[in-house]
Amino acid sequence: MAVIEVTDANFANTVLHSSKPVLVDYWADWCAPCRQLSPIIDELSVTYRDRMVFAKLDTNANPNVPMQQGVMSLPTLQFFVNGQVVQALQGGKTKAALVKAIEAVLEG
Repeated sequence: MAVIEVTDANFANTVLHSSKPVLVDYWADWCAPCRQLSPIIDELSVTYRDRMVFAKLDTNANPNVPMQQGVMSLPTLQFFVNGQVVQALQGGKTKAALVKAIEAVLEG
C-alpha cells in the first residue's frame, strides 16, 4: 500500500482506529521542506507497508485535524499507536532520521 490521503472527515477512522501504527505527514503545497520530505515518505511507505500505515494530510484543505492535534509548524510528522501520538517530528528530516524514528515506534 502506498501513502494514503487523510482528511478531516476520515482521520478518526483511518488513523485513530488503525490496527497498525500510523505515520501522519502534515504538509502544505507552499512548504518547501514538505516537498523535499514527500519522496522519502513515499519510499519508506513501500519498505514498511506491511508494518505501518503512511498517511498525508493537506493542512490547507483540512485545517481541523492539525488544530486538534496541536500542529504548529510544517512539516510535522506524528506517529500514532492505538490512537495515541507516541512520537512527533517537526521540520525537514533525512531518510536515516525517519528510519530511526519508524524503527523506534515499531519496536515500541
